[in-house]
Amino acid sequence: MNFFAVLLALICEQLKPLPHGNAVHEGVISWVRWTGRNFDAGKERHALVVWGITVLGPALLAAAIYGLVRHFTVLGALALDVLVLYLTLGFRQFSHYFTDIRDALERADELEARRLLAEWRHLDASELPRTELLRHVIEHSLLAAHRHVFGVFFWFIVLSTVGLGPAGAILYRMAEFASRYWAFKSRTIDAPTNERLMQISRQFFGWVDYVPARLTATGFAIVGNFEEAVNGWRRDAGLWMHPNEGIILASAAGALGVQLGGSAAPGVTPDRSKTFEAGGDMDATRAEGSTPGMPPALGHLQSVVGLVWRSVVLWMFLLALLTLANLLG
Repeated sequence: MNFFAVLLALICEQLKPLPHGNAVHEGVISWVRWTGRNFDAGKERHALVVWGITVLGPALLAAAIYGLVRHFTVLGALALDVLVLYLTLGFRQFSHYFTDIRDALERADELEARRLLAEWRHLDASELPRTELLRHVIEHSLLAAHRHVFGVFFWFIVLSTVGLGPAGAILYRMAEFASRYWAFKSRTIDAPTNERLMQISRQFFGWVDYVPARLTATGFAIVGNFEEAVNGWRRDAGLWMHPNEGIILASAAGALGVQLGGSAAPGVTPDRSKTFEAGGDMDATRAEGSTPGMPPALGHLQSVVGLVWRSVVLWMFLLALLTLANLLG
């Protein structure tokens, strides 16, 4: 049943993706604000309470609703799985920027490509060299694919296997959202926050994302240049500020044979009070050096698309085998 739920959700998300600034996204923001306002008194112990209510609360509620629905109807439980996966997967929520930038570069319209990158990532891209522009697009697209697709896949499958339905998908997305939201709050002027809450949110998401990040990197290695991906993983993952992101990007760099990482080019000044709206943390791609490989070129954008889709097919195939084994067993 897991396979069919994921497949149906992917199809629905491809046919009709959620628009930017949708009601679900706004509802999640309101929920996180409410928990922080009502349960955070600024002390260290309150950070754990806020994180637990914010992240674990919705996941446990989803598990309880799933159990109730499944008690009466299996098809209803499947529909609930599909609905939650549709809301938590976000393939098309970031890919339109990637596609539009690629199309602009193919038309040799670098001005439009820079405008789109600035709109997407909230940074000044006017002085970016072409290779740096492409690097930013590749790195952020790879991380977005992981957080919107592969991380959700993993936790949905793990917790649904033990009878908790779509709780895993909600757990992953809420943990990621909370880590990004409280980091954003800590950077925003006139918006004081509990620094311990920011630290705990990032630390807990790092734990939640530990296995999914390594599975994503493994998938990139299998469907790409395996030897170079593994070598890059071992050699270059430590270049990045955050270990999970470093493993994904180092593996992808080796799988694609492209140079990723490196310090920001002069003129790149992200508006850190707005990066939350872009769906990511600018620090996620900060690295102390670059991987070996060819400098990013336009052709690498198509290679990224192929790498991600081959990885999706790989994990869907493995999930189908698991589902078949359960049905036969």
